[in-house]
Amino acid sequence: MKSGLARAAMFAAASMWITTAAQAQQGDGTEVQITTTVFKPNKVGATSDRIGELKVPEGFSVQPFAQGLGNSRIIAVSDQGFVYVSRREEGDVLLLKDDDGDGRADKAPVQVAARAQAHGLAIKDNKLYLVTVKEVFVAEIKKDGTLGPLEMIIGDLPDSGQHPNRVMAFGPDGMLYISVGSTCNACNESNAENATVLRATPDGKSRTIFASGLRNTIGFDWNRETGELWGLDHGIDLLGDEIQPEELNKLEQGKQYGWPHVYGEGDIYPQSTPIGGLTKQQWRDQSQPMVIGYTAHAAPMQMKFYSGTSFPAQYAGDAFATMRGSWNRNPASGYEIVRIRFENGAPKSIEPFLTGFLTDGGKTHFARPVGLAVAKDGSLLMADDANGVIYRVAYTGNDQKATDSRAVPADAMKAQADKAVGVPLAKDRPETESKGTIKISSTAFATSGAIPLKHSEYAGGVSPALRWESVPGAASYAILMEDPDSHPIKPFVHWVAWNIPDSVTSLPEGLQEQLRLVEPEGVLQGRNSSGTHGYFGPKPPVGDPAHHYHFQILALDSMLDIPPTSDRDAFLAAASGHVLARGELVGTYQQKIEPPKQ
Repeated sequence: MKSGLARAAMFAAASMWITTAAQAQQGDGTEVQITTTVFKPNKVGATSDRIGELKVPEGFSVQPFAQGLGNSRIIAVSDQGFVYVSRREEGDVLLLKDDDGDGRADKAPVQVAARAQAHGLAIKDNKLYLVTVKEVFVAEIKKDGTLGPLEMIIGDLPDSGQHPNRVMAFGPDGMLYISVGSTCNACNESNAENATVLRATPDGKSRTIFASGLRNTIGFDWNRETGELWGLDHGIDLLGDEIQPEELNKLEQGKQYGWPHVYGEGDIYPQSTPIGGLTKQQWRDQSQPMVIGYTAHAAPMQMKFYSGTSFPAQYAGDAFATMRGSWNRNPASGYEIVRIRFENGAPKSIEPFLTGFLTDGGKTHFARPVGLAVAKDGSLLMADDANGVIYRVAYTGNDQKATDSRAVPADAMKAQADKAVGVPLAKDRPETESKGTIKISSTAFATSGAIPLKHSEYAGGVSPALRWESVPGAASYAILMEDPDSHPIKPFVHWVAWNIPDSVTSLPEGLQEQLRLVEPEGVLQGRNSSGTHGYFGPKPPVGDPAHHYHFQILALDSMLDIPPTSDRDAFLAAASGHVLARGELVGTYQQKIEPPKQ
């Protein structure tokens, strides 16, 4: 079977040649020619004749729910049946109602919020949450569906670049999950929160990286049977008409999903180079392959597991997703709603469900599907951001209806969140048991002293300089930094690093925050509780009493052969039985007021 790169080289029907070897960050002998296409079907109006040609399975019908909405993007439906739709280009949120139950919005839409780059929407406890490029807002939903004042709860999401369209949803664990796309087609991001799914508390005061290596996972939702999180990720562009497939991934805490160096089932992207001296093979070894792929460049958008009771029973447990449509493929792909068939909690196939938005032999289109939601009556609502139509897909046949509308179980997400929470500090665990002691010091703070602002995440977030005593017989040293005063993650792991050479007994201020260091050479830095790699500085909630930060040094009798994506517990399991000596330096940090922006 040919690799993805070999397949890409075979496509000869495209209009542009790109040689990527000259663009590589480091020379590695790569030379790949790729044929790629830029093809953007022309937009035409959504006339009644064209809408009448839409195709859905037997027993289903499609009609406009609302029209003339402009750049309609993401849809959210409240328990009361209020329909909210965001409009990115207009920068607002509209409210629509169907009080008489005829499947059409009753009156003109009402603008209920206005914020630049308004996009993702979520609803919980009668509150509407709205995310822009960098901010998350929340407002009470009034009895008539309008909103109270918007309150900003997050204001520092990463800058956007190529993928500014943040989306979010509340998980069965009550936490807010926010998708943050990459800034580029394929690059090493300078902000670790790009190309991720974040997990935040509902008040926005605490967040971590839940999953990484995701180019742009706009569509994600929880399986209603298992409670597991699934997401559709956008494939890399400019690899050819058939590459990269759009990816369906099972998203789990702490897992990495390949981007930017690996894609699909394990194919390697030719142009990029991992930082820190990691090879692409090592990157592939620590990445999760896709579970199922779909037609390249179809551009998956909002995804929802079916939660209604008006579709036939055979749709229970399945998911639906919008495919906005390609620009980098000929013939065009996407411009449809797809059905993702699940069986016993596992996906079996992805197949077209609503088609016909591509017209004139694929040369024109009259809709680009984006938003998708299950209405209160069990129909599907789909937002088109080209002609501003919300379409309603309803079942009018006689098949037995779905009956299971139970709540999504929270066990799977809670189990991931609770892993290694509520355990002792590393120094008090049996894995680090040792008779030897190490004296540690820092030029930044004294024992039990206050850690300077610059070492916190409220400012520069630079690691402090550390020094420790040499231990006879040591082959390597390791660092663990933990906060036992944190919540809800207790203790919060701020730093885990190992394979510090035995000749090194001090570290300078401001180490790189990456998987592998080149100075000192070969030091590996595992995943901390924030979901990043390397030092993550103190960041207690504003107003909390001072937290205590335990910098722990371990002397080991060997180097450790574990992947750099390992977390604290994986490191401790590998270090068990190899600890010659240990020591700690405790510093404190308190943030009394919100500091000014740097």
